[in-house]
Amino acid sequence: MGKVVVIAALAILVGSSVAPGVASAEEIAWSRGAPLNLRRGAGTEFKIVGSVKPGDRIEIKTRGNGWTEVLTGNGRRGWIAAGYLDPVAPPTTRLAQLETETERLKQDLDLATREVDRLESSYEEVSGRDGQQRSELDRLTQDNAKLRAGSAWADRIAGALVLCTGMVLGAIWHRMATRSRGTRLRL
Repeated sequence: MGKVVVIAALAILVGSSVAPGVASAEEIAWSRGAPLNLRRGAGTEFKIVGSVKPGDRIEIKTRGNGWTEVLTGNGRRGWIAAGYLDPVAPPTTRLAQLETETERLKQDLDLATREVDRLESSYEEVSGRDGQQRSELDRLTQDNAKLRAGSAWADRIAGALVLCTGMVLGAIWHRMATRSRGTRLRL
């Protein structure tokens, strides 16, 4: 029984030590309705330190007892009644956000269109060079095929004739050079 009491006491202690009204990392809300008073504390008895116009973007710091501690866009910190905050941006703010996003997307589209035009002209240039290279390759392939197919037979025959003529002339010259000029005895 003593262990159960200790565990229950620890659970109560841990549960009460956690701040129940702390907002998440960066929670954003917008004021709605009429201009709101920004107060020094959570209640109407606290002094007004400023005001928030409808549609202003507000960062939520802490929540508690129907009041929310906020940080305004101009850096003022204070408390506002929680019922006047909306987690959804008002239509005018959302419209402005969408117009900004539309403008950014138009700029991205213009960049992409220019890049497409540049790539198309580059493609046409490369295609033209590719056609020239293909025709040169075809011509070289045909020349190679002619050489391999024996279309050089005329060159080979001419070479063989020059070789044979040289051999005959060499043999005649050799015979004439080795013939003795003296008289021969014939038997």
